[in-house]
Amino acid sequence: MPRLNSATDMERLRQEVLAQVDGKRIVSVTNGTDGRTRHSDAVVRAFVDELRKQGLADKVIVKSTGCHGFCEKEPSAVIFPEEICYVSLKPEDVPEIVSETLAEGKVIERLLYEDPTTGQKITKEPEIPFYKHQNRTVLGNNRFIGMESIEDYIAVGGYSALAKALLEMTPEQVLNEVKKANLRGRGGGGFPAGIKWETTRNAPGEIKYVIVNADEGDPGAYMDRSLLEGNPHSVLEGLIIGAYAIGSHQGFVYVRQEYPIAVGNLSVALEQAYEFGLLGSNILGSGFDFDIKVHHGAGAFVSGESSALMTAIEGRVGEPRPKYIRTAVSGIWEKPSNLNNVETWATVPLIIDKGAEWFTGIGTEGSKGTKIFSLVGKVNNTGLVEVPMGMTLREIIYDIGGGIPEGKKFKAVQTGGPSGGVIPESFLDLPIDFDELAKVGSMMGSGGMIVMDEDNCMVDIARYFLNFLAGESCGKCLPCREGIYQMLKVLNRICEGKGEGGDIELLEDISEVVRAASLCALGQTSPNPVLSTIKYFRDEYEAHIKEKRCSAGVCKALISYYIEPEKCQACMICLRNCPTEAITGGKNLIHTIDQDKCTKCGTCLEVCPPRFGAITILSGVKVPELVPQGTEVAR
Repeated sequence: MPRLNSATDMERLRQEVLAQVDGKRIVSVTNGTDGRTRHSDAVVRAFVDELRKQGLADKVIVKSTGCHGFCEKEPSAVIFPEEICYVSLKPEDVPEIVSETLAEGKVIERLLYEDPTTGQKITKEPEIPFYKHQNRTVLGNNRFIGMESIEDYIAVGGYSALAKALLEMTPEQVLNEVKKANLRGRGGGGFPAGIKWETTRNAPGEIKYVIVNADEGDPGAYMDRSLLEGNPHSVLEGLIIGAYAIGSHQGFVYVRQEYPIAVGNLSVALEQAYEFGLLGSNILGSGFDFDIKVHHGAGAFVSGESSALMTAIEGRVGEPRPKYIRTAVSGIWEKPSNLNNVETWATVPLIIDKGAEWFTGIGTEGSKGTKIFSLVGKVNNTGLVEVPMGMTLREIIYDIGGGIPEGKKFKAVQTGGPSGGVIPESFLDLPIDFDELAKVGSMMGSGGMIVMDEDNCMVDIARYFLNFLAGESCGKCLPCREGIYQMLKVLNRICEGKGEGGDIELLEDISEVVRAASLCALGQTSPNPVLSTIKYFRDEYEAHIKEKRCSAGVCKALISYYIEPEKCQACMICLRNCPTEAITGGKNLIHTIDQDKCTKCGTCLEVCPPRFGAITILSGVKVPELVPQGTEVAR
């Protein structure tokens, strides 16, 4: 590999790479974690083999790329330059794509995305509604870059921002550009990155560290993983630029060991960056030296907290420490240390390359640029979405997400990870940015967005997140260790039908103590799921406590499954599938459920044919008298 000693060398390489692909078709196949769960690696191999068989290997380039965002439709392939998009591919689809589309230019209708609302087949990826309403400035390059190719990254303009920063700007100018852009950290609290950089830069001492926080532990969140898998060089470039502005010569990437593809691609990217002279000594002939080490995290959620993460890098247990002095001033080995998450670092090259004015032209007054969200839960289109700050929840959930499945009613959306808040339907038109989410009792966090419908119980949702946080608390400080546990005990009691008057107030009191007295952000924000669900769904808490009723039919202690005699058709499907043999009946005989044997697994409800709808969930009411055994179905 050539060592790049100047901006001229880099531009020469870029032109050489572009010349190699000029006039060729490109097939970009999604092959990240989501795709590989559906054998996308086999699809990639099938394309390579089939192109060789059909004599097209010298005319078509196959790229194994990271996630494009529409995860539920992976593996997908985009054919350039036409941008034809085929979804939900299998290896056996590949020969037809090669012979029909790549050889003959014909579009294969059955492999196109079909809009479920209109039934329209959509040919081009950018015209698919899921992508059409996005602004993929950070994530968008995933589809152009082979996951292990530094040449592909350079071809799309990669490392040009680094060359500009090192060879045309002073560290102060780089810092001021990031400050003018008002780039706020994408990993949690949204603190302005430029101010954090400046604090570390101005801190006393020559040794300073910069760190990538890739410890993405929120349930359902995978934005950072997908960026590291699909475009690791964007993160490295941002880190090097930040190090130059701050005056650091040593960087760390703290990444979860549970991300094997991300870890592997990051390792390859680091090797390539060193071989090309983009890391190490005298980068691009600028005289600037910088090295990066990778630290593999063991998966503790609390290690995503800045001081805990830095303690782990030091080789000790990842526990937070009191921040009498900020980590920006005293972090790793008590040296000034700047920490930003993956998405924040990946945004930096765009700001340096296109300018702060371009960046501030996107977003809201206090939150600039775009944000990547993982849109999951009760929504038709799940995946990664990148939208400008200020887009409303309604636009994200309905225009991009395609609304709620099966015509169910939207109930709430939880943002900001397990420590975020639950936002009800009345705020569907809320513009999403750091400040607006905080006003309604939630937070941006790293960008998790879990959609819930009428079948979700809000008390159970609060219990779910508290159970996660209780297990992830490091136990170092008493308010977090005991406070979360005590809140969880109360929530368990309410969901088990043992709630008492005053439990809601008790939860609120404990929440205030935990929020005020916990050592780190895990404890300080842990009451959010409880307080937000009490604020917006207090009636559900009261129904659980006073009426022993769960309106969503989720809390097992408060529900019963019942077969409505007038709807039962004696088809025996529920009887045959009941795992505890709690259902009795026979051919032409009305079925009944023995409540003593029923474990409330819900199997009967799942298997009962929708045209019958004989199974119902009762809550807060007495189960009707069972019909006598042997009663025949009325035809």
